[in-house]
Amino acid sequence: MTKTAIFARINKLISAFWMYIKQAQMYLFKKVSDLQKHLDKLRNGGSSIGLVPTMGALHEGHLSLIDMAKADNDIVVTSIFVNPTQFNQPEDLIKYPRTSAKDIEVLTIHGNDVLFMPAVEEVYPEGLNTKLDLDFEQLDKTMEGEFRPGHFDGMAQVVNRLGNIVQAHKMYFGQKDFQQYAIVQNMLKQLNSPIKLIMCPIIREEDGLALSSRNIRLKADIRQKATIIYQTLLKAKSLIKENNPELIKTMALNELLIKDFKPEYFEIVDGNTLLPIDDYKSSDFIIACTAVWAGDVRLIDNMILKQQKKIAPTF
Repeated sequence: MTKTAIFARINKLISAFWMYIKQAQMYLFKKVSDLQKHLDKLRNGGSSIGLVPTMGALHEGHLSLIDMAKADNDIVVTSIFVNPTQFNQPEDLIKYPRTSAKDIEVLTIHGNDVLFMPAVEEVYPEGLNTKLDLDFEQLDKTMEGEFRPGHFDGMAQVVNRLGNIVQAHKMYFGQKDFQQYAIVQNMLKQLNSPIKLIMCPIIREEDGLALSSRNIRLKADIRQKATIIYQTLLKAKSLIKENNPELIKTMALNELLIKDFKPEYFEIVDGNTLLPIDDYKSSDFIIACTAVWAGDVRLIDNMILKQQKKIAPTF
């Protein structure tokens, strides 16, 4: 190869590298005022904005939300904020994985547009009342609401705050946190918010375990057995047409009682009301939801057992 050809190839590689850097550019903001100035310019220019709220420790499940947001909007804002108001156990807040440097790298490579990483005092500034006085009726009282008192009040508080800060056109949540999705949908309706909420499918490991930031805390032997959660949900789905939901619930709880595992609940509910169903014919939208302690890590999962309408529910 001649020197001219070598230099030509080097220049081509350099150009490709800088093109990659340009495409991978991401804005990072830590202050509300700076973020809003940036977004106001984009919004005034006609750009649509999608918001993906996260608590960091990003995995493929989060990236699937970003992909859906990128397909729907001109600009995607991903927030990383470990929200203290939704942890009812202080030790769980302390143990929650924080991987900021890795998250920034992942988001940059993935083509995220804007990252918002605020401090607590930015989200909850002194003198600003961010608490909500809403009645979610039964939505926040069953399942997670029973075992994590106050969790949904804190969750709704931060989601509403982030929504007000970003003023996004659409907001993206994963199906894995289905009860959370249901409550946020209800909150937006009560507040007459213009934000459209989008539910994205669960992303799973090859053996079926739902992706979660908590999975990295699982001990190797417990991680290997954690597929029992997915297998139990599949079994419930195969039985639901011909069997009483209460019998399936009992079966599931027994299935999950293996060494190192302790189920907190396994419920088969109407996907709109989150109330238990009587039988398969009593609802057009049925979902099984569960929470299981795998060692000292609490995992949640769910599976849609019946859904006649291929659209997200309205609450």
